[in-house]
Amino acid sequence: MTTLSAISSQTGGSTATSEIASLNKQITAIMNQLKSLGSDHTMTTEQKAEKQQLLESQIQMIYARIAQIQQREAETAQQQEDTGPAAIKADGINRPTDVNQLNVYI
Repeated sequence: MTTLSAISSQTGGSTATSEIASLNKQITAIMNQLKSLGSDHTMTTEQKAEKQQLLESQIQMIYARIAQIQQREAETAQQQEDTGPAAIKADGINRPTDVNQLNVYI
């Protein structure tokens, strides 16, 4: 299916929001395929069941990918919070504390 190849070909340069929007569009397309599967009279019941299982597994894979993207974004946001200006703590050596400061007058 083209859905699986589209998932794996997501580029790293796109934003998480656009990736998730793209994945949601893929889910919508697969859901439409699932809906039309019931009215398809060219397949046997067994073939329909296999196709339904395949489509449902693709949806699960897409949901897993969305969860990965959201997790990555949460970790990135956490790292940015941790490395912000408040994260640099005064250690008294190169970054003086309130107690350990040198005032040099020449």
